[in-house]
Amino acid sequence: MKKWSETARAAGGEPSGAEVRNAATVALLRDGADGLEVLMGQRATKLDFHGGAWVFPGGRIDEEDWADANGDILIAAMVAAAREAQEEAGVIVDASALIHFSNWTTPVISPKRFATWFFAGRAGEDHDSAKADGIESDAVRWMTPELVLAERAAGNIEIAPPQFVSMLHLARFDDVDAAMATLSIEDPIDFQPNFHFFESGGAAAIYHGDVAFENLELVEAPGPRHRLTMAKGQSWIYEKDE
Repeated sequence: MKKWSETARAAGGEPSGAEVRNAATVALLRDGADGLEVLMGQRATKLDFHGGAWVFPGGRIDEEDWADANGDILIAAMVAAAREAQEEAGVIVDASALIHFSNWTTPVISPKRFATWFFAGRAGEDHDSAKADGIESDAVRWMTPELVLAERAAGNIEIAPPQFVSMLHLARFDDVDAAMATLSIEDPIDFQPNFHFFESGGAAAIYHGDVAFENLELVEAPGPRHRLTMAKGQSWIYEKDE
């Protein structure tokens, strides 16, 4: 987040012109001693895109993922998410049982852009065998959403806005059954942010439904809120009016 946002600020926040590529990721869930746990992987520090950040297993939707999708991108995305979980973390995932809960498209100012399908899935019996592949991920770890947020706030780990907001949503649930039941009946949320950069540092990601989404000059205006405020030196604050 920090590297590309600073680059975008220096460039005046102009569109990068980067091609948007389809991708998929999965938040694998299990019941742990302290409640619901999510499998997180630390991206290899050598990677340009969010290197070192903690994310859900995921990656691009490849040609092979379309083989049995009959042209349906949702099915291809589910297959891709399951494949990436096996490749990056060494765990088997039932693609057909995944629940689609959000979509995230990187902003137009990003030098690399992805339209990513976010899924939730119940971890299989091999969840204890999860391990980093040493290529795209340097480490894996099962954590409660609350722990992920606390570790980020303390500066111990880095997560990007999609993982931050997703953790807030998952923190609502005490166990996997509750999470899967609720997510299966909720409509997926689309996130495609426009970024407002504060003169004092930091930024606000403005999402669909926010008063300033179409016009960033209205960022301080009264009206509906759907944004993630990441002011420099302050806690991140996510707001979404119903």
